[in-house]
Amino acid sequence: MAMPAGRTEWTVEMLDALPDDGQRYEIIDGELFVTPSPSLPHQLVVGPLLARLRAYMRPSSVGRAIHSPADVRRGDYQRNRVQPDVFVVRLVDGKRPSYPFDLSDLLLAVEVESPSHPAYDYQTKRKLYLANGVPEYWIFNALARTAARWRGVADPGELLTERLEWQPAGVSAPFVLDLREFFDDALG
Repeated sequence: MAMPAGRTEWTVEMLDALPDDGQRYEIIDGELFVTPSPSLPHQLVVGPLLARLRAYMRPSSVGRAIHSPADVRRGDYQRNRVQPDVFVVRLVDGKRPSYPFDLSDLLLAVEVESPSHPAYDYQTKRKLYLANGVPEYWIFNALARTAARWRGVADPGELLTERLEWQPAGVSAPFVLDLREFFDDALG
């Protein structure tokens, strides 16, 4: 489980000084969260999802799909840095915004649930993303072969087992993901 590590006020500079040990280190309002390196099922879902989102977004001038490790921050950039597994960043005049990205630059944030830290994805990160202007948030569960989706802070969310559709403003056709086919392909 992603656990807050002590009561030290963490900064991005402190985070950058940590060893590259395969774990993911993120800070939210100065609080450090440490999660283990991704599992094989996690990575088997991230890769194909990124490829499909990238192919969907590429012809448009609306956004680009990106995967972790890539920094996304909010507010006090020295006390906030997260790395969504996959996300779509909004293009401005056909170009990516400056890096590191701000949460308000995201059109979509996606996490692939790890059994070791589901509360971090379902509670902490969901609240962070949606409260800071990310219009849509998904969590993929590789073991259950499902996707959960939220569209705003007040949305109670929905659990999807067959089909996921997403259509950001400015894109003429929806992104459609047949979840059964996707998980069979990704995990097969």
